[in-house]
Amino acid sequence: MRIVCRECHGKARISSRNELSVDYTNLYCLCLECGHQFVVNLAYSHTTRPGAKAVDQLLFDRLRNMPRNQQRELFAQLGAAISA
Repeated sequence: MRIVCRECHGKARISSRNELSVDYTNLYCLCLECGHQFVVNLAYSHTTRPGAKAVDQLLFDRLRNMPRNQQRELFAQLGAAISA
């Protein structure tokens, strides 16, 4: 991630950060060209594609909440599909 100084448009360096929440962080920056010090807010917006781990966890959670008879039926169908 590149931080640009709004005063001189030079490159800036992140000198420290203050994580206010999992989704929001203040980045304290210093311009390497003019010495301007400023704060940039970094915020999480949204997911465009979930990671494989998130999808797997969602699947396991769904299976865990299913009644036992539905779980057995689903695994029987999966076993038949794999054998074919």
